[in-house]
Amino acid sequence: MEAIDANVSSTEGFGVAEKIALLTFISAVILMAILGNLLVMVAVCRDRQLRKIKTNYFIVSLAFADLLVSVLVMPFGAIELVQDNWIYGKMFCLVRTSLDVLLTTASILHLCCISLDRYYAICCQPLVYRNKMTPMRIALMLGGCWVIPTFISFLPIMQGWNSIGIVDLIQKRQFNKVSNSTYCIFMVNKPYAITCSVVAFYIPFLLMVLAYYRIYVTAREHAHQIRILQRAGAPTDGRPHHPDQQSTHRMKTETKAAKTLCIIMGCFCLCWAPFFITNIIDPFINYTVPGQLWTAFLWLGYINSGLNPFLYAFLNKSFRRAFLIILCCGDERYRRPSILGQTVPCSTTTINGSTHVLRYTVLYNGHHQEHDKLPIHNDPESQESCF
Repeated sequence: MEAIDANVSSTEGFGVAEKIALLTFISAVILMAILGNLLVMVAVCRDRQLRKIKTNYFIVSLAFADLLVSVLVMPFGAIELVQDNWIYGKMFCLVRTSLDVLLTTASILHLCCISLDRYYAICCQPLVYRNKMTPMRIALMLGGCWVIPTFISFLPIMQGWNSIGIVDLIQKRQFNKVSNSTYCIFMVNKPYAITCSVVAFYIPFLLMVLAYYRIYVTAREHAHQIRILQRAGAPTDGRPHHPDQQSTHRMKTETKAAKTLCIIMGCFCLCWAPFFITNIIDPFINYTVPGQLWTAFLWLGYINSGLNPFLYAFLNKSFRRAFLIILCCGDERYRRPSILGQTVPCSTTTINGSTHVLRYTVLYNGHHQEHDKLPIHNDPESQESCF
C-alpha cells in the first residue's frame, strides 16, 4: 500500500549476505506475482468457458491490478530497499507512491467485489443474481474498483493533502546526513491515515467477512438439506448408498468449503491487517514505528498480489485445467471432457423456495464408473465458484 518510511533506513546496517538474501526473496515475490497474474489473464482470454463466468471478469481485472503492482511498484521499492537510497527524484517519488496507493487499493476492492458476486450467486435465488449482476452493474463495479482509489491516491498525494501539518518532519527524514542518502518518504497526517485506511481496507474487509460468512452458512445449509433428503428414504439416484459414504461425502464438502474460506480470509488478513492497523496507529504515537517494521508490513501486503492468483484461480478446477493446457502447450489430455462424461439430474426438490438438484455423474473410463452426488445451485455461476 503506501510506501511509508520511518525515521531511519530499513536496511541501514545490513551486510552483503543479508542484502543478497533480501534481494533473492523480493525477486521471487515479484516473479511469482508477474507469472501468476499473467497466467490468469491468458487463461481467461484463451478459454471460452472461463469467459462465460461473470466472476472471472473481476478475477481478470484483479490480476491486471496485481500485475501492475508487481511491475510498476515493487521493483522501485526493492531498488530503494537494497541500495538504501532513492535516485529517481522527488516528482517520480510522488508518482510511484500514488501508483502504489492506487493499485493496491484497486486490488483490495476487487477482492471485495468478488466476495459480493459470490454472495449473490450462492446465497440468493438465480433470478436475483441475474437481476443484481447485470453486465452494466459489473462494468460499474469494475469501474469503481479503479476510480475510487484515485480519490485517495493521485488527488491528495499530488496536492500534498497527506502532508499537511507534518511537512517539516517529512523534510527532516528525506535526507540522511550520516550516509548522505535520499529517501522516498511518504508520511500521512491523522485525517488522511483514517480516511485512506477506512476506504482501502476496513470497509472492504467488513463486507468480505459478512459475504463469506453468509456463503459458508449457506453451504452448510445445503449439505444439511441433502442429508435430510437422503434420510427420508428416497435415494436420489435410484441406488442405495451406505450411510458412512454419505456422511463422509457431506463432511468432506463442508470441510472443503470451510478450508477454502478460511484460506482466503486468512491470507487477506495476514497480508494487509498489520499494515493498516499500523497505518492508523503511527500518526497518533508521533510516528515512532520503526522503519524495519514498516518495511516488513509493506512487503507483506505486496505478497498478497502474488497470492491472489493461487487463491482465486488455482483453487478452481476450470482454471487449473486451463493452466495445464497453456503450460503443456495444448495437450489434449487436459481438454474439457465432452463425450466421456454425462450428467443426469435424477431428482429435484424445493426447499425454502429454492430449487436444488441432486446430480448423478457417470464417467465411463475403462472398466469403472464413478458416482458423485452434489448439491447444485441452479445458477451456472455458482457451479464454477471456488468461493
